Amino acid sequence: MIRLKVNGRERSFSGDPDMPLLWYLRDTAGLTGTKFGCGMALCGACTVHKDGKPVRSCSVSMQAAAGSEITTIEGIAALHPVQKAWIAARVPQCGYCQTGQIMQAIALLQTNKHPTDAEIDQAMSGNICRCGTYQRIRAAIHQAAKEMA
Repeated sequence: MIRLKVNGRERSFSGDPDMPLLWYLRDTAGLTGTKFGCGMALCGACTVHKDGKPVRSCSVSMQAAAGSEITTIEGIAALHPVQKAWIAARVPQCGYCQTGQIMQAIALLQTNKHPTDAEIDQAMSGNICRCGTYQRIRAAIHQAAKEMA
């Protein structure tokens, strides 16, 4: 039996320990905000927080998630400053990558309260936006940093 905490709620899983966390979150827990993108941890669409750090849930097995605290986009407070900044900067176009982008941005701002453009670019480099909204993402992160200060 694998036990973990998802968005503050204790959960247990008795299935395949090699199953990716992504599929547990979406198919078993019903938390569909986390998206499948590439399945190889290259695009960032499936980013969640594992014990406060961003991870690609498509490449984290349930066994590796055992005993961890997992936070998905559904576990983020309603209208977190990053989400408010995303709306104000009109970041999303198609929106598919946005939950992963937001989770990555929140993790960045938890460790770096005032990131430079270069630090934002580096932290966000593993999150791909096919619509190319990178300048708006950077602006939204700067705005959220100001609001969170």
